Amino acid sequence: MYIVQSYGFAVFLCFITMLCWGSWANTQKLASKSWPFQLFYWDYSIGIILLTLFFGLTLGSMGDSGRSFLTDLSQGNSNAIFYAFLGGVVFNIANILIVIAIDIAGMAIAFPVGIGIALVQGVIVNYIGDPVGDPYWLFGGVGLVTLAIIVDALAYSKMGTTDQTSKKKGIVISIIGGILMGFFYRFVADSMVTDFANPEAGKLSPYSALFIFSIGLFLSNFLFNTFAMYRPVSGEKTTFKAYFTEGNTKLHLIGILGGAIWGMGMSFSILASEQAGYAISYGLGQGATMVAALWGVLIWKEFKGAPKIVDRLIVLMFVLFVLGLGMIIYSRL
Repeated sequence: MYIVQSYGFAVFLCFITMLCWGSWANTQKLASKSWPFQLFYWDYSIGIILLTLFFGLTLGSMGDSGRSFLTDLSQGNSNAIFYAFLGGVVFNIANILIVIAIDIAGMAIAFPVGIGIALVQGVIVNYIGDPVGDPYWLFGGVGLVTLAIIVDALAYSKMGTTDQTSKKKGIVISIIGGILMGFFYRFVADSMVTDFANPEAGKLSPYSALFIFSIGLFLSNFLFNTFAMYRPVSGEKTTFKAYFTEGNTKLHLIGILGGAIWGMGMSFSILASEQAGYAISYGLGQGATMVAALWGVLIWKEFKGAPKIVDRLIVLMFVLFVLGLGMIIYSRL
């Protein structure tokens, strides 16, 4: 299987992860004009399965290092499979909550709050499990990211929107989703081998763990997403019948593309984790907050017409994020 060999390339992959994780929600925005997010989310989860399976059968089955994808799947013990599957389940409920928050409050606020919390908590949890990197630089960078989240929330408070009750609901949902999302990566890490090139028996390779993770995500959809369909927090109720009768090929492909984009980011993050460490790999990927906020501000115009102080706060937020991410990278040098 293909294995990342250097820290520099691992950081590069983490930046690709950042772009993917910060950009996939644009597909939701495109589809939501004529397609409930709950129905979009079925295609999104299918896209993640297809992407992880493709990587497993290609990158995960090439070369002489480690175990090939199908061989690795067949030897994984129940404990490893359970943790990878649990990671998918925990991620799914967290992500559905954040998708709901995006639908209510917009990308520019839901992502910085939800994913920002997930970044801080996830770095702490993963560092405790695998203490790689200088903690002063690492947690100093996380601290700056936390300040960036606070600045973003302050910028939002200056908007003076007329639908404050709905927006506050979106923020609360983002917070809950962010707290849950801070744990999923650790479960996947606990399912994996410690040495990708010389894997111990019973544990899963990155490619197998990612595929089992995607299965956990998809199957848990039948509980979490079905509930969101028939008991929606935002918008109108929808049905399984609507998925087959109201959608078209374009809408389904948009959802699958969104899942493939997120799945690519997750795959690159996990592949980078051996060289970068789980805390750094996860932390850099969750810089997606900044990417998503850029989409929200520049493309979707979610801060259009805001007071000038909001523009200054947004600039400050990005500066803090960049400095924080730089410190996270330096912590491993």
